[in-house]
Amino acid sequence: MKKIIAGKRYDTETAQRVAVSCSSAEPGDLGYWEEYLYKKRTGEFFLYGEGGPATKYCKQVALNSWSGGASISPLTYEEAKEWAEDNLSGDEYEEIFGPVDESMEAMTVTYSIPAAAADLVRREAEKTGRTRSDIVAGLILSALGPEQKA
Repeated sequence: MKKIIAGKRYDTETAQRVAVSCSSAEPGDLGYWEEYLYKKRTGEFFLYGEGGPATKYCKQVALNSWSGGASISPLTYEEAKEWAEDNLSGDEYEEIFGPVDESMEAMTVTYSIPAAAADLVRREAEKTGRTRSDIVAGLILSALGPEQKA
């Protein structure tokens, strides 16, 4: 399935399928649904879902008449992580988003950086859906090395 949303292309044929989840109902049941998490080459995530007439994917075909349907929904990085938390095992989650480090307590700090650097971080956040804080923290940790995490 291919869909253009807000001027961006989302295509299940070219994106990488990274996870799948489905309802506990049997396939063919009116309430059966499947959802697939995809990651584009740009790092953006989207959800492709399909389901029967008693799911959120239903489509009205006539007055009081519904059929199954399918849709694509773009996800921010944080929304993709939330979907994965709700639908995947811990191992599956960490395979997509990396290990969860609970010792990384967040702290608010203020630094001055060149405007050009701030603009690069802003553009990366818009492109990937990640937060600016996550991007900056990742850059610092990768530049200083894992031994500096403590």
